[in-house]
Amino acid sequence: MTMSAHFSSRGTATEIEEGLLLMPKFDANGLVTAVAVDADTKDILMVAHMNAEALEKTLATGQAWYWSRSRGTLWLKGETSGQLQTVQEIRVDCDQDCLLLLVKVGGDGGCCHTGRPHCFYRRVDGHAENGAVRLAMI
Repeated sequence: MTMSAHFSSRGTATEIEEGLLLMPKFDANGLVTAVAVDADTKDILMVAHMNAEALEKTLATGQAWYWSRSRGTLWLKGETSGQLQTVQEIRVDCDQDCLLLLVKVGGDGGCCHTGRPHCFYRRVDGHAENGAVRLAMI
């Protein structure tokens, strides 16, 4: 998937919800949430954010680019780890403020910076004796 990127200005609710033009709704920080999903298994791999430049680069290159809120920089997923995300399809939700990226992951098949296949490797498991919420590995 590679294409030149030009986003339309935000239109009416009907144009946004029913139209066929990409009109992403970036938040006050210029970001839109992006959920990466394995194109084959449909497992949720990670949640990140994109600014306009990251979305443009993703559309232009077919590789997933994100904006790092903690580092304040653009990053190509897998550039250092080899776990490049090749985008197969991008879906947009009804009000265009969230993107779903169907990707194939290169490298060793991992996605999370911890070395796990995805970032969702724990579940909320209940309360510990002191009242804190406990997590369990899955």
